[in-house]
Amino acid sequence: MSIPRPGSQEEKNSSAPSDKLGSQENEVTSPHGIPQQPDLLMLTPTHHTEKTALGYSLAGISARDRTTREGKGGHVFVVGWDGEDDPMNPHNFSQLVRVGTTLMVAAIAFVVTASSSIDAAILPQAAAEFGVSEVVEALATGNYLIGFGIGALFAGPLSETFGRNLVYIGSLVLFSIFIMASGLAPNIGAQITFRFLAGFFGSPPLTCAGGTVSDLWNPLEKTYAFPLFAISGFGGPTLGPVIGSYMGTGAPSWRWTEWVILIISGTVLTLVILLQPETFPLLLLKWKAQHLRRLTGDDRYRAESEIVHQTLWQRLRVALTRPFALALEPIVMLMTIYLTMLYIVLFTFLDGFTFIYSDVYKTPQGLTNVLFVAMFIGVLLGMPLVGVVYSWTRKDLARIRAHGGSQINPEYRLWFAMFGGSIGIPLSLFWMAWTDYSSISIWSPIAAGVPFGYGIICIFLSAYMYIIDSYEMYAASALTFVTLVRYVVAGGMTVVGIPFYKNLGTHWTLTILGCISVLMAPIPYLFYKKGYEIRKRSKFAVNREE
Repeated sequence: MSIPRPGSQEEKNSSAPSDKLGSQENEVTSPHGIPQQPDLLMLTPTHHTEKTALGYSLAGISARDRTTREGKGGHVFVVGWDGEDDPMNPHNFSQLVRVGTTLMVAAIAFVVTASSSIDAAILPQAAAEFGVSEVVEALATGNYLIGFGIGALFAGPLSETFGRNLVYIGSLVLFSIFIMASGLAPNIGAQITFRFLAGFFGSPPLTCAGGTVSDLWNPLEKTYAFPLFAISGFGGPTLGPVIGSYMGTGAPSWRWTEWVILIISGTVLTLVILLQPETFPLLLLKWKAQHLRRLTGDDRYRAESEIVHQTLWQRLRVALTRPFALALEPIVMLMTIYLTMLYIVLFTFLDGFTFIYSDVYKTPQGLTNVLFVAMFIGVLLGMPLVGVVYSWTRKDLARIRAHGGSQINPEYRLWFAMFGGSIGIPLSLFWMAWTDYSSISIWSPIAAGVPFGYGIICIFLSAYMYIIDSYEMYAASALTFVTLVRYVVAGGMTVVGIPFYKNLGTHWTLTILGCISVLMAPIPYLFYKKGYEIRKRSKFAVNREE
């Protein structure tokens, strides 16, 4: 008896009628413990063995021949979702589970980004204990950021090999260990080294968080889901100095900045271990395929990711090279420059606030760091835009579908930045620069921090979502390059910040940064107007216009 080629007319004729699939009558169990329909798999004449017939009858299984690229081995049963409503698909998790998982990922983002700036709150005390200048002590923050950027290169392949949760848990454990080591550091060399390693292992959770959001939410839902994550991504650096504000003067030791981060990270780690589900679709389908192989004893059940095996080194090789291949893409290049400029301003504020407030208004160290809260208020002021942008996006998607399309135009993601976000940055910097006088109320430069926070969250949302929608399958590599450059450059600038403010003064330092931000402000409008033409000429970006 010959077995017909999969997909042939002979095989189609041998398939059992689909209207009997739901029948519960005369149900029996196969030797492998799987419920079978005797009229479907046993009584109907077929050219398949029982195992093969089962593979063709199960929902979510696609039988096909291996391609040349996939090697030898005949045909395979490719395991997919059991339709659009498959409960295993993270998009079909309950609203409560999806929101809860997003908030837990946001908590991870908060703890690792708050750690990036909290040491700036105790700079004088740590420098005095180690007997070094404040410029040298600033390396503890700078090296953390550099480690953060380098660690981003490894996050993607690790999460694609081991899944999101193992990366979150493993990296948070190592992050916590090196934060503890930083708190116990006996000298400046040890502190700088341990802070670098803490940043390196703190990067994967933040880098993979965008992937988790994409796992859980469809493109329209991401319009309101991604901001949930972004609030903590930018709330962390602005609130880090606030958390550590009085630890240099009120706590028994400046080292309590590290102990507080350790306590928060331990709490978040516990929640992740106990409550967070795995969301990486390729891993979930791999688990499903493994389950079917165990039940049936048939090795042909394979998830798409298992058909061609890739080692971790092969994934790392792509991860380490592809981001640089995208570096010359106009979208990636300009968005990288824009976000890097924002991070330079944000992290030089860690040093600059002493010159802006303590030197001019004689504010004590603790209060100076508390004033970072003005930026966080600005971050929160960007959130009402989410409802507006979601409403517009939903209407445009309905129009696109009415004309036969299906995908959101990437340029729609730029609305956040265009709704005053790109203007808020230079407005804030010029305002702060030229009202920073003892003769003018301190409330003026404090209020100037609010539009900076508003601008930075709006630009971050637009840049990340625009890159994701423009590059789709290459988005992870593009975002890796953006993360690497902005954190490494910002890390270097934290050390330069002190002499910069000291030699030029606050007025001209902020004015120069404001002028640079003016040059960057048209970027969202440029891409909104010319985005399709730019993507059409791109090697990696999608050229969809709907």
